[in-house]
Amino acid sequence: MNTTALNPWLLYARSRALPMTVAALAATALLTLWAATRPDTYVDPYRRVPLLSLAPLFASAVIGVSTHQYARELDRTAVRRWWPLRLAHLVALTAVAATVLALALPGHVQEFGAAAMVRNTLGATGLTAVAAVVLGARLSWLPTLLYIGAVYLSYSNPHLHGATMLTWSMQSGPQREAWAVALTAFVVGAALYARVGARGDRG
Repeated sequence: MNTTALNPWLLYARSRALPMTVAALAATALLTLWAATRPDTYVDPYRRVPLLSLAPLFASAVIGVSTHQYARELDRTAVRRWWPLRLAHLVALTAVAATVLALALPGHVQEFGAAAMVRNTLGATGLTAVAAVVLGARLSWLPTLLYIGAVYLSYSNPHLHGATMLTWSMQSGPQREAWAVALTAFVVGAALYARVGARGDRG
């Protein structure tokens, strides 16, 4: 194996603390699995709704923090282009998070199960990626928390039940509008982060 070709990938993984990020995602999946297999949660699908909000939210926060650049100036002056590494970074971690969380919360498509978990992970990570570009990696979780938290707390309002595009994170599995919003958020966030990278910290 050509170790020279692997060096940029290894350096990138170490600079973003990716091993710790993967470990945090695994821990999130285990906690989700524990909560999802409790008798009350297993019998009543609606008790899974908090998991569908909290687990993707935490996973996206972990991914967002991992976009922190310790040496932004070195990235800018490097001979190799960094956007493929950034894109692979975000896509790979999102795929890992979506997979392990979906496995932790099985369920039919019509229920609050694996399909909704994948959708929410994509959407939350996309929002967090945009926030990482605008606010920086360390605060990238904040806008996603405020948005998903506000939707979760206000979803009991009957006027919001039909607003699928606004309350996509609270929908079950198959709604096309909810998927469209989540996928758009992820594509936009991934493209923006790959192109620009996370904003550097001040001070």
